This record gives sequence, structure tokens and C-alpha cells, in this order.
Amino acid sequence: MAVQSHFFSVGSLVTWAEAGVGAVATQSVVEPAYGPRGLALMREGKSAPAALHQLLMDDPQEPARQVAMIDRGGRVAVHTGARCIAQAGHAVGDQVSAQANIMQRDTVPDAMMRAYSNASGAGLAERLLAALDAAEAEGGDLRGRQSAALVIVAPRATGNPVEDRPVELRVEDHPDPVRELRRLVALRRAYERVDAGDQLAAAGDVEAALAEYEAAHRSQPDSLELAFWHGVALAANGREDEAAPILQRAFEAHPGWIELLKRLPAAELFPDDGELIARLIGTRAVSEPSTRP
Repeated sequence: MAVQSHFFSVGSLVTWAEAGVGAVATQSVVEPAYGPRGLALMREGKSAPAALHQLLMDDPQEPARQVAMIDRGGRVAVHTGARCIAQAGHAVGDQVSAQANIMQRDTVPDAMMRAYSNASGAGLAERLLAALDAAEAEGGDLRGRQSAALVIVAPRATGNPVEDRPVELRVEDHPDPVRELRRLVALRRAYERVDAGDQLAAAGDVEAALAEYEAAHRSQPDSLELAFWHGVALAANGREDEAAPILQRAFEAHPGWIELLKRLPAAELFPDDGELIARLIGTRAVSEPSTRP
């Protein structure tokens, strides 16, 4: 699910999802309890329509609520109460719902649905972002922009939080929150490539791992973190000439990266080679073992 609003930290209120269970978006006059309660009902086996019906029947403020739910089977339920501030409405498709309130125009939900459907060749995060862009193109929130969030959970729970919740990003307060959210999604993709590189390295496929590190760094050239670890991987695998200019950029930006490189051998994350480290940081060889604090 993805959301944008002129409200601080909208993701902390609206977005609720659990791997292997479903998702709940609670909007308008927000009742955050719809999130955990809706997930609990679906976890117990209720369908999204049945769970939403139960929650609405128990809520005296039902006319002011806007809520959408999807269960593990892809069944969708959505409610836009009669007292939601105009323009308010929703559109439902195959395993997807788009809803909005306090919009400039009542065309927003349909525009979101079209954008999501037309981006079918893209990844799920990119499709959700396309829907937010479409809402903004239709005028978006009557009040303007402030925060956004994007959450993706796995279709089945594994017990591994990284696998069960592969994407959870929030922009709490920003003049262009969807644009910032898109930047964070791209950065997250780069870190996923680093993770893939780590797995390949652990399996002994050094060249494939280096290719992943390089692709991650290339996609985010301004990231000192990605530059540093790319350089470290190159230097540790005999490619010092390629590593040196990459690491130098990090060293020039902040001296902490130099100290970090010196500490890596003690953690067995870099060769215990004082001459190599000295060349990389541009100094004479250190006189003491690099493993000393």
C-alpha cells in the first residue's frame, strides 16, 4: 500500500499490513485501531469484506471513516462514509483499491486505478508510486502535500522480518513527499543489490558479488556508504587500482571512513595488510598491526 497526505507522518496512522494476512488502510477521520483489529480478524480467517463489515458495525463514527482492506486471498473491501470530507470516494479493481478524501477533484480514485493498472510491467512499489503520481496530477490533497509512505509485505509469512516486510518506507514531513519516497525506493533497491552481493560473496561467487556491488554504487553515485563498501570489496579481492579512487571520495568526505577501514581487519572483513591499507588511505605503511584498536 502507498499513501500521501497533507498530514504529519501519515504512514504511522494509515498503513497496516502483515505478511500472509492482508492489509488495512484507515483514512479520513482516522481510527488507527482499524489496522490491528482488521488484521487480527483476517488472521483468524475472516475475509476482508466480513472483517470490514464487523468493524463498521461496531463503530459509531462509521460515517466519518474511510477504510480499505485486502485479505490473503486478494478479496477487497472498501468503505467511504457519508461524512468524509469532499471530494471523497474510491475505485475497486482486481485485488486493488484506490481511495481518497479531501481531494481537489472527484476523479482522483479512478486516475489512481488507471495509473496502477497501466504500470503492470513495473514492480509493485513502482506501480503504487504511479498511482500516487496520478492522484497528484488530478489535483491531489486540497491542502497540499506533507508526508507519504509505502509498505509491501510478503504473500506468505516466513518468520524472517526482512523477507516478510521487504519494503517499509516513510516520508514524515517533506515539501514533495512522493518524489522523496521515490528516491528512497531507488535507494532501497540499491541496498537490495548489496544484500544480493553479500550472499553471492558468502557462496564464493566473487565476480558476481562484485558486479552487484558495482551496480548498486552506480545506481546511487552520491552514496558514500555504497561507495565505501564497493571499494572495500574491490580492494579485498585484488583490484586495488579500481578501489583506490572510489574509497578516496569517501575518505575526503569524512575521516571516519578511514578509521573504519583500519578497523575492518579485526572484524575479518578486510585483509590484515597494513601496506594495502596505507596505500588506500594515502599514507606510509602503519608501524603497528592494523588489528590493534
